[in-house]
Amino acid sequence: VQLQASGGGLVQPGGSLRLSCAASGFTLEDAAIGWFRQAPGKEREGISCISTDGRILYTDSVKGRFTISRNNAKNTVDLQMNSLKSEDTAVYYCSAERMGSVYWGKGTQVTVSS
Repeated sequence: VQLQASGGGLVQPGGSLRLSCAASGFTLEDAAIGWFRQAPGKEREGISCISTDGRILYTDSVKGRFTISRNNAKNTVDLQMNSLKSEDTAVYYCSAERMGSVYWGKGTQVTVSS
């Protein structure tokens, strides 16, 4: 079982990025998926999650700007990030919880800077 977050990069404030969490070894549709981020010198924080039955949560700092969604055809869970701010700069990770086990993928760097 492997997870991989991708789609990060350098973007100007106000810009957008779309992150994707891909899995091999299992179907993401069968797992609850969370997106997390860790900025330099800070603890990892949860920013959004989606349950197997479609319930979605966002942390306050990203509400209205970020959207989590499943793409079952591609076996990914995506995070659309709009109106990016400098404080969104971090390494972004996805995790999957399935049948009592939690899996983490390698992160992808998002840098918001002019």
